[in-house]
Amino acid sequence: MRHWGILRKLTALLSLIILLTASQSLPVFASTDKTASETVRDMGIGWNLGNTLEACGDWINGKRVQDYETAWGAVITTQAIIDGVKAAGFNSVRIPVAWSNLIGTDYTINQDLLKRVKEVVDYCSNAGMYAIVNIHWDNGWFANFATNYDESMKKYTAIWTQISSYFKDYPSNLILESLNEEGCWDSIWNRWSGTTGDAKTRAYNTLNNINQKFVDIVRASGGNNTSRCLLIAGYATDIDLTCDPSFIMPKDTVSNKLIISVHYYTPSTFTILTEDASWGKCATTWGTDAEINQVKTDFQKMKSKFANNGVPVIIGEYGTVTQNKDPESVRRYLSTVCKTAYDLGFCPLLWDASEHYSRTERKIKDTELAAFYLQYKNTAPINTPVPTSTNPEDINGDKVINMADIVLIASHFNTTVSESNYDRKCDINNDGSVNMSDVVRVALKFNMILQN
Repeated sequence: MRHWGILRKLTALLSLIILLTASQSLPVFASTDKTASETVRDMGIGWNLGNTLEACGDWINGKRVQDYETAWGAVITTQAIIDGVKAAGFNSVRIPVAWSNLIGTDYTINQDLLKRVKEVVDYCSNAGMYAIVNIHWDNGWFANFATNYDESMKKYTAIWTQISSYFKDYPSNLILESLNEEGCWDSIWNRWSGTTGDAKTRAYNTLNNINQKFVDIVRASGGNNTSRCLLIAGYATDIDLTCDPSFIMPKDTVSNKLIISVHYYTPSTFTILTEDASWGKCATTWGTDAEINQVKTDFQKMKSKFANNGVPVIIGEYGTVTQNKDPESVRRYLSTVCKTAYDLGFCPLLWDASEHYSRTERKIKDTELAAFYLQYKNTAPINTPVPTSTNPEDINGDKVINMADIVLIASHFNTTVSESNYDRKCDINNDGSVNMSDVVRVALKFNMILQN
């Protein structure tokens, strides 16, 4: 009878494996309760799905999500495109979104847009990657906070209430971001005006209030949102302005779950200009000792102000155009920013509107740059395991051999062991693959509580 009970249990487990491996559902993510700092380290290096779901403009007059998704020249995003990003060495994808594209006068978001955003997030999850969803420039309506604060906050609240509700049960690899670079109001105060006092306080408090509202809305929506890591936009996502004492991180009901975001396009004469402009002369080269040291100095400010005080840092955007630029300078700039950020424990996310990664060929265009990014592959797996148990069948190290361990095996079943930590842990008998013998090992000790 004892063997018959084990056989029945195995049959049930096998059915689960068949169901999980045959379905198109999301992969299983480790259930460990990571802090924000641990999450940022797991995120490795990242990539922005630029000029795609945030494409907007009154001239588009679209009625379908795809009308907007392709309006700025992007192709329709597919699983294969995201898989190619993963294969290139990236472990995180930021998905900028213009929610106002398909929204009612009462600020109700079109369900097709919500579904499409989730579909793209699912592509990231299927590839074993983190995903970030935000409100992006969104036709610039954030400027209205300076002139009509109440109505603007009403719209902001309505948008995030719907997004939070829609994604509240999504796994923890999804990170929500309060807004993009638009958290600044030069009409109220700017660093060049020479004014301070009440004007500066009002400008900063506008963003501080928005970020607090964001955290409150997401946490109140319940589900996984009660403990999800949240990304907070710094003032204008500018390093110096965000390090200013006037910028205040929001309060949270849980500890160690907030991340700060800034962007990096310094110097803009190199990263943005393709020809001379009224405000600057186009720089075609980059990489002097002084320029490299500037990156290190700027990022050290974020480390001292935030990371050293328990608030991890994401460089939400960095990048450069390639037109009229020395190719070696482009490589040097991107690799310097990426490596400097990563080595400090930040997650750097390349801004890319198909400038660097070909979405049709699904690879980084510059072979030398591709080799640089590829070295980060598998350096920060999303399912970083908890400390190893003395019992190999306890794959997740929770001191119980149970269904959670079977689910982890199911998510790696019939795979050859690679550099992934969980591949190695799921290969209990060390025969080079995750297979039925590993399932049997777990089944024979199923529901066993382990002693310390």
